[in-house]
Amino acid sequence: MDAPDSGEIYFADIALPIPIPQLFTYRVPTEFVELMQPGIRVIVQFGRQKVVTGIVDNIHQKAPEVYAAKPILDVMDGEPILTEAQTQLMKWMAGYYMCTYGEVLNAALPSGLKLSSESKIQLHPEKDWNDTHFPLDERELLLLNTLDKNEALTYREAADAIGLKSAYKYIKSLVQKELIIIYEEVKERYKPKKVKRVRLNEHYVEKEERLEELFERLEKKPKQSNILLRYLQEIPVYQTPEKNETGLEKSIFANEGFSVSSLNTLIKNGVFNAYEEIVSRFGTSTIQPSKEIELTPTQETAKNEILDHFTSKPTVLLHGITGSGKTEVYINLIQEGLEAGNQILYLLPEIALTAQIVNRLSLVFGDRMGVYHSKFSDNERVEVWQGLLSGRFDFIVGVRSAIFLPFSRLGLIIVDESHESSYKQFDPAPRYHARDVAIYLSHIHQGKTLLGSATPSLESYTNALQGKFGLVELNKRFHEAKLPEIEIADIRSEKKRKTAVGEFSSTLIEALKEVLEKKEQAIIFQNRRGFSNYITCEDCSYIPECPRCAVSLTYHQYKNQLNCHYCGHKEAVPLVCPACGGTRIHTVGIGTEKIEEELKLILPEARIQRMDLETTRAKNAYQNIIHDFEQGNIDILVGTQMVSKGLDFDRVSLVGVFDIDRMIHFPDFRSLERAFQLTTQVSGRAGRRDVEGKVIIQTRDPEQGILKLIQNNDFLRFYQGEMFEREQYNYPPFSRMINLLVRSRDKKLTNETARYLANILVEDLGAKRVLGPQEPLINKIRDKYLMDVYLKIEKKYKIEAVKDVIKKAQLELLKKKELSAAEVIINVDPY
Repeated sequence: MDAPDSGEIYFADIALPIPIPQLFTYRVPTEFVELMQPGIRVIVQFGRQKVVTGIVDNIHQKAPEVYAAKPILDVMDGEPILTEAQTQLMKWMAGYYMCTYGEVLNAALPSGLKLSSESKIQLHPEKDWNDTHFPLDERELLLLNTLDKNEALTYREAADAIGLKSAYKYIKSLVQKELIIIYEEVKERYKPKKVKRVRLNEHYVEKEERLEELFERLEKKPKQSNILLRYLQEIPVYQTPEKNETGLEKSIFANEGFSVSSLNTLIKNGVFNAYEEIVSRFGTSTIQPSKEIELTPTQETAKNEILDHFTSKPTVLLHGITGSGKTEVYINLIQEGLEAGNQILYLLPEIALTAQIVNRLSLVFGDRMGVYHSKFSDNERVEVWQGLLSGRFDFIVGVRSAIFLPFSRLGLIIVDESHESSYKQFDPAPRYHARDVAIYLSHIHQGKTLLGSATPSLESYTNALQGKFGLVELNKRFHEAKLPEIEIADIRSEKKRKTAVGEFSSTLIEALKEVLEKKEQAIIFQNRRGFSNYITCEDCSYIPECPRCAVSLTYHQYKNQLNCHYCGHKEAVPLVCPACGGTRIHTVGIGTEKIEEELKLILPEARIQRMDLETTRAKNAYQNIIHDFEQGNIDILVGTQMVSKGLDFDRVSLVGVFDIDRMIHFPDFRSLERAFQLTTQVSGRAGRRDVEGKVIIQTRDPEQGILKLIQNNDFLRFYQGEMFEREQYNYPPFSRMINLLVRSRDKKLTNETARYLANILVEDLGAKRVLGPQEPLINKIRDKYLMDVYLKIEKKYKIEAVKDVIKKAQLELLKKKELSAAEVIINVDPY
């Protein structure tokens, strides 16, 4: 902004990453006025002591009317870290998903771009504790003596100084006696990666005879002279003196067995100069980007149809069967977009998917591609953010949070596996769907969005059929590979006939044996982790439940532990029943652990690996498992839904599907859609190259209609049947839904609040649009009781008017003091 006239006072509206709806106005000190611009980070005081990072939203000269503006404490950036487009997107998200701008900001910014503050104590600068009239006990004196010798202490350091776990009691006492003060020390979380390097002192580079004299002096110090020789071997300073400027990494010498102490002596004696260099955590790839991907005629046609649609429609749905080569089409479009000077965002639903696709894409795009997901450290995510701002990256591959990155010329967003529920964020706010946000983000940048899926959501397919989106079909597999044969195995009748082997049908076991004989690979899909659903006592039917949630505890055999998958509560497995003292305790149900164990007993020669949340917690665990499977080091991969999503393996000839009945009969209007999608997706992992594929689906009811549709890969018939049902009961895509979840620690309060809320909504919207209140399937999580109220709104009804009614209802609840302790969590499009 222009320099202000002398004496003028400026203010800035600051967005803080906290769940409060408004911006806060702060006074801009004179020394910061010229630095002010929207999108930069500033340090401000919030409340009495808390110091936080805020983002400048706008600058003006209007003082707040209801409070005195505090001054901005410091400015963190010379250039904005948040673009105008990002701000526009986040404000839209706050409005659409009915949360605060601060909550969106908190989700958007990597932790490394936020400040952390730490409480510290120091002696009161205006008091002499030696002259105090207050009585001081032994520990207070010890703490004051320690502070006398140190400038300041953290709470932890204070506790250590007096030999206790907590020093809070003594700190509080000394603050009341005005002998010490507490303050917040602000620290930036992001720490750049630094590499220690050495370079030869310019004194020896300037004249060759000086270097000769140095070697003579080091004649009797072979360790030092060998280090010098190694340096000159790598950097011949007289042939290429400019290379001496960067020198060598210090670690090279240690890695090659040279004496570190001898190197330090050379530095101390001025032979080498040591310095630190800030480097990228992503390094520089040695891979040379390859040439264009050659498309088959079918893929070329699909690509051209997509581009044709883009001339009139900003969003296109690519409906391609599993294994049809959608990725090759994506790569070709990305290359064309980058050549046109655009930035590209490629969204994937799961971190598991990024491992394989990133390896493939890096062969094509090299260092211009950045990767962004939650398994990266805070520092790595900050460097991707900065790399996009600086222009180092113009192509990003990431999961849903990548939509928040600072793009400036975004030309294309690809949402792969766009039907996936992983694109929906449930907790905390903003409860957004990345597919829908991506479409709006493209709109802001006047770019395009490509949704890709073998099993598109009913909403997306309806939008395409109605002409809102372009529609392109890929109905043939890549290189004429055949779709796998799908066989239905009746596990119930097999168990009656006693031909089943544990939880496996004889059909599946025989197929697995054939896979092993042919040295091919198999995937077993069971969408439930753990060993068993729960344990129970045969004598009294007691089932251990979570004390904090209304669920039974899942048995994990490898830890010999009972776990709650909602709050993390853990218990040891009881040897005797806590209810009756009986010892006949057994497991019920099957999870990935049990399948893995049974397979190892049935097929001891097979190399079996499990891929679920427990085995993939470590940073590179996904990549390691996928790499081992690709290299043929694993014969059978057992996993949850992460094995169903877009993975591409040459030698997989068999897929086994467990527990499909639970998916089909789950009480949710989308259960059939999700069962069709998951089963079709996991089936598509088989027979993707030269090997013929087979899928065996185990069920207790082989006559279910959906199984025939899955067998025939008949998406259109499935779509038509589901749409008929949805229209009958006015479910999406014929309506829009909003969920209002009421929760509190008091069950009675939760129920009363939910009833009162529903009654207010019925008054304004009518009883037909308000469903509930009703208890969800799990009515208590983390010691909080839950009640649901759903709004089902016709498409023609203005959604903004509905949101106004909800806001009004929230205000009514706040007026009722006896109900104000309950939370109301709003989830727009809760599916």
